[in-house]
Amino acid sequence: MLKKILIANRGEIALRIIRACKELGISTVAVHSTADELSLHVKFADEAICIGPPAGSDSYLKKSQIISAAEVSNADAIHPGYGFLAEDADFAQMCEDNNLKFIGPSAKIINLMGNKAQAKKTMIKAGVPVIPGSDGIITDISHAKIIAKKIGFPVLLKATAGGGGKGMRIVQKEEEIEKAFITASNEAQKAFGNAELYMEKLVLNARHIEVQILGDSFGNIVHLGERECSIQRRHQKLIEESPSPAVNKELREKIGSFAVKAAKAVNYTSAGTVEFLLDQDGELYFIEMNTRIQVEHPVTEMVTHFDLLKGQIKCAMDIKNPDWLKNFKIRGHAIECRINAEDPYHNFRPNPGKIINFHAPGGPSTRIDTHVYTGYTIPPYYDSLIAKIITHGENREEAIVRMKRALEEFIITGVETTIPFHKAILQDKSFISGDFHTGFLNTFKFLKIKETLK
Repeated sequence: MLKKILIANRGEIALRIIRACKELGISTVAVHSTADELSLHVKFADEAICIGPPAGSDSYLKKSQIISAAEVSNADAIHPGYGFLAEDADFAQMCEDNNLKFIGPSAKIINLMGNKAQAKKTMIKAGVPVIPGSDGIITDISHAKIIAKKIGFPVLLKATAGGGGKGMRIVQKEEEIEKAFITASNEAQKAFGNAELYMEKLVLNARHIEVQILGDSFGNIVHLGERECSIQRRHQKLIEESPSPAVNKELREKIGSFAVKAAKAVNYTSAGTVEFLLDQDGELYFIEMNTRIQVEHPVTEMVTHFDLLKGQIKCAMDIKNPDWLKNFKIRGHAIECRINAEDPYHNFRPNPGKIINFHAPGGPSTRIDTHVYTGYTIPPYYDSLIAKIITHGENREEAIVRMKRALEEFIITGVETTIPFHKAILQDKSFISGDFHTGFLNTFKFLKIKETLK
């Protein structure tokens, strides 16, 4: 059994992990940079240790500092949350080498599934459908041109160690390959320390569907349904929901079985997500596996009534998944809106600063995950996510209506946020009808209706 867990993260996910630990009777240690000294995760943890100056590279990404903090606080385990070191195989190995339980899959699995080209080979062998593309790494620009001609334009160049839309470029024709290759590889090197790229056929007008999985140390792997993640800006998800309006019972069973196959192919343990594209003809294609808890995990929790963080921690303690998860039921519908400190009226520029007023919405089946409060100063050094609103309804229509009401109640002054943008999306006819895909925001005319939203 684990007695004390160090959370190697910040913000709302750190606070979410602390809450799960408290309900399990496990003590917590928060690490923080000097910029996060007044964050709620620091306040509510049992212990707090400063690990460095504001920049993530000098604090939350300092592996040795975090390991030292775990050792001096006598922690048994480290939970990485999402982002930062959550999918860093070297960090997972460092934890193991220092007798610290890494709450996630093994370094070997992270390494395998983190390399997108290798993951694709593994899925092909497991019988999981993949997008046509290169067999492995694209070695140079000439190689990229050969592969692109073979699979046909448009194509997508992607970083093998990528995520969050970084190191990714769409190429419509051969003349664009050189510039796209150089830009994507440079971006990948800067973001991940790995410039390697691979190539896939660009599946147009597809939906982004992901499946939540959970594997215990006894070989039991289950899926907990799918999430719709097609509302994206620059490959960053903005709104997620479960179940997907495009997935019926038959397709749910099919995509769930593929996700479990993918997980079993690597003997997966812990919480994770298998991501797919669903094309206009109903065909599924594996994209990647995220070997961590996801930002959007609450929508699954709302429709399954299962605490994924507690489930993940229990898997790390060698506790079996409960039997009912093999035959879980989706109850109603849930939607999540990510609220960022960004100005949607000025191309979503980051808007850090002091929050003057903060009033979170409440009411039936309305959940807020946040680490901010009135008087809190949002630092400029990290991701701009400041809150998540999740609403649940008996059906999708009720969940949407409830989300609209919650957004109206949500008051944040002192900084600009994306709340008006979410309000606009939720009144769009295509969104309401469920008729959308990953290109939805390319034609969404937000600025034309901005005056009605202020």
